[in-house]
Amino acid sequence: MSSNNFMILNRFFSRNTFRHLIDKENDKTYTSVIRRYIDSDINKSNSELISEIYCKLGANYRNEYFYKNTLLNKLLLGVHSVNTTTALTEIPVAKSKADFVLINGKAVVYEIKTELDNFDRLNSQVDDYYKAFDYVAVVTCMEQVKALEKKIELLGKPVGIYVLKQNGCLSTIKKPEKYDNDIDKEIIFKILRKVEYENIILDAFGILPQVSQFQYYSACKEMFLKINSEKMYAMFMKELKKRNHIAKELFQKIPYELKFLSYFMDLKENEYLKLNNFLDKQYGGV
Repeated sequence: MSSNNFMILNRFFSRNTFRHLIDKENDKTYTSVIRRYIDSDINKSNSELISEIYCKLGANYRNEYFYKNTLLNKLLLGVHSVNTTTALTEIPVAKSKADFVLINGKAVVYEIKTELDNFDRLNSQVDDYYKAFDYVAVVTCMEQVKALEKKIELLGKPVGIYVLKQNGCLSTIKKPEKYDNDIDKEIIFKILRKVEYENIILDAFGILPQVSQFQYYSACKEMFLKINSEKMYAMFMKELKKRNHIAKELFQKIPYELKFLSYFMDLKENEYLKLNNFLDKQYGGV
């Protein structure tokens, strides 16, 4: 495959593409990929075609979406449950963005390094994640494990290692261990949304700061930083876990290939129905 092929496959499993398909049942990227990679689309449903494209992705170009979707299916839906666990993605932490975070009794950051990636930024990413989360793991392919183990050994922190095998299974090389020496309240405060840090401050002090709008953010931050670290972290977890409410029954009907997308697209009930209608329809082509 050429680099152009890579780019279009990255765009295929994206919010923009599937937002267009939900709203208009039409998207140029979707049509282009079907034309390029499907030998015959006659009498096939959109669901069947998407499944075929996903198989080609897994066989030829395991990009970040393939890894993220596997993590969500294997961990959130396979090991845990949408009733007890919340998944987050692209959470800004200091100068990095956490690829995938699972929160139940604890929070684990999963940094993804596909076979298409390198480890150049891994040191700074891991250091950043430990400023807000006390469990960090890296998910990679088997070919990169030895290089990753050397990299982590130099870090001197209990980073976990998971491997996404060619058969699609997630294998544990090393479980992440708790490490909270670097937790930074200021970094955590920046992650929180306004309603979330207000909830924490109310829980800790019973009141919110009575200051002007101009002073409000700084006053909230000042109160937040005074909260006992252990109590603050527990409330931080509690607030993050409230994110990403999904229509669970409708979400269950979404096919494996689109679980990650649908989980993070904040779909309304009527949008789930539109998506399912589109998936059931025979491909019309353009």
